[in-house]
Amino acid sequence: MSKGVVLVIEDNIDNLDLVRFLLEEGEFEVLTAMDGREGLNTAREKLPDLILLDLAIPEIDGWDVAQSLKKDPATAGIFVVAMTAHILPGDRKRALEAGCDAYISKPLDVPSFAETIAGYIRSKPAAA
Repeated sequence: MSKGVVLVIEDNIDNLDLVRFLLEEGEFEVLTAMDGREGLNTAREKLPDLILLDLAIPEIDGWDVAQSLKKDPATAGIFVVAMTAHILPGDRKRALEAGCDAYISKPLDVPSFAETIAGYIRSKPAAA
């Protein structure tokens, strides 16, 4: 049984493959998108439980994707996690202000990654 549906929006194929592998091993259903436009479309169509969002993606950057998701009533309740190598002090604050609910820095903590994602999904408030 799946622990939840996760949309990964990531343009680096190596990172995407690693995240998909870790999530599938953790018994998640995984959807993917390689740019912001595709990610928004997939999120609106599939309504995943959680979105892992790289901030430096083509078409529409991650900050704008997060803002669009949170402004749209259909996707506002989806838990969005920034997943990025942007680790300057203001980057976490900027991601959270854009609408991300949490922040994971790269490189990923591989041994605990799937459990971290499961924790985020468990902590998500139930839909009204």
